[in-house]
Amino acid sequence: MPATPSDNSPSDHAGLEAGPLLIVTGAHLAAEVHDRPLAYAMREQVLAALDARELAFDPGEIIVCSDLWVMNQDDLRTRPTISIGSPGVNALSAFLASRLPSVLAVDGVFVVQMQEEPNPVACCWGRDAAATGAAVEAFALRHLEAFLDAVEGGG
Repeated sequence: MPATPSDNSPSDHAGLEAGPLLIVTGAHLAAEVHDRPLAYAMREQVLAALDARELAFDPGEIIVCSDLWVMNQDDLRTRPTISIGSPGVNALSAFLASRLPSVLAVDGVFVVQMQEEPNPVACCWGRDAAATGAAVEAFALRHLEAFLDAVEGGG
């Protein structure tokens, strides 16, 4: 049977009833080139951190996806999310930029924003690709554990 658009929805995949943790990049070409590799590296860091916690989890529930999914499906905006990329190339980052508190900022270079409740959301971005990479690295080193604590605690 051919796949229909709903067959490809992240929320339709088996094992996601409890809900995925999303790592979101922009659909812009610059985001595909620069931010998507950062997102897959972050996914590996999340998987390693969860494994170190000896938690039972489905690696398929740590999903890298485009901002188009999250911005167009209300139920996905309630999931734990890490958004990667500047507001100019990531619509979710643009949405979150004025809504999340900064937990780390290097003036004019990069910012890491995060909230733990009601649902854990983080946003990492910089003035260019290298600065966004530095923001993602800083988040991983300084805030990923607290983010995962909030995810584990249910927000």
